[in-house]
Amino acid sequence: MADLTSIFCEIDDFCKQFKSQIKIGKKERNREMRLTISEVMTISIWYHYAGYKTFKDYYTKHVSIYMRNEFPNVVSYSRFIELRKTIIMPMLIMLCSKKLGSCTGISIIDSFALKACHIKRETSHKTLKSIAKKGKTSLGWFYGMKVHIVINHLGEIITFYISSGNVADNNEFVLFKMTKRILGKLFGDKGYIVKPEFFQQLYEKGIQLITKIRQNMQNKLMNFTDKLLLRKRGVVESVGKILKEHMHMEHSRHRSVWAFFLHIFTTLSAYQLRSKKPRISPAEAQKLLCA
Repeated sequence: MADLTSIFCEIDDFCKQFKSQIKIGKKERNREMRLTISEVMTISIWYHYAGYKTFKDYYTKHVSIYMRNEFPNVVSYSRFIELRKTIIMPMLIMLCSKKLGSCTGISIIDSFALKACHIKRETSHKTLKSIAKKGKTSLGWFYGMKVHIVINHLGEIITFYISSGNVADNNEFVLFKMTKRILGKLFGDKGYIVKPEFFQQLYEKGIQLITKIRQNMQNKLMNFTDKLLLRKRGVVESVGKILKEHMHMEHSRHRSVWAFFLHIFTTLSAYQLRSKKPRISPAEAQKLLCA
C-alpha cells in the first residue's frame, strides 16, 4: 500500500505546478476553505486503501477521529462533500497527465461493467438516468456504465475510457480513442474482434491487435509467442477485480453524476499509486518476446 505522506507530497507538488488550471471560481458568500485542495484530494484517494465500504463511514469514523494529526483543519462531513466538487478537474488532470503508465510494447485491453442499480430497478433509477444504459456482459444483463482500460505488462493503466453500458467492446470510436498512446501488440478477448478494415488501420498505426477466435470462425495460425502472451490476458481481469472489489469502484450509492465520475477518478488514481500490481514479470515478458 502507498504511504500517506508520499501521496500528499506528490499531490501537493502537482497542485502547486498547475495552480492556474485549478483555481476555484467565485465562492458563494465568500466562504474560505479550511482544507486545501491537496488535502481534499489526498483524503478522497486514501478512502480506497482504508477498507471502509462507504465514504461516510470512512470520513466520520476514521478521518474525523484518527487522522486529525495529519489533517488538523478537518471539517464536517457535509462540508467535505461540498469541497469534493472542487477537485473533479484537478483529479482528472493529475490522473491523465501524471499517473497513467507508459506503453511498453505489450498492452492488454478489457472492459468491465459498473452497475448503477439492479437491472429490475432500471426504470425507477434517477441518479445516473442521463448516462446509464442497459448492456450485456458474459455474466448477463446489467444497467449502468462501462469502464474500458488498457494496461501494460507491468499492470499500469495506460489509458481508460468511460462509456454507457450499451457500448460494445469492439466499438471503433472507443478503440480509436484508447489506442492513441499505444504501439506494439495489443491483446484482448473475443469481444475485441474487429472488421478487417479497422484491423488494417490499427496495423498501419503500429498496433497489432491479437484476440482469440469464436467457435464459428475459421481457425488461423498464430505466432507461438503471441499465443503465450494471449494466455497472460488474465492480468487485466485481476486489475478489474482489484478496482471493483478491493477499491470499491462499483457501488449503487451515488447521489449525483459528478460524484460518480469523481469516484472513478479517485479509484484509478489510488490504483496507480498502489505499489503492488498484477503483472507479467519483465524477465518473462522479455523472454517471450525474444523467443
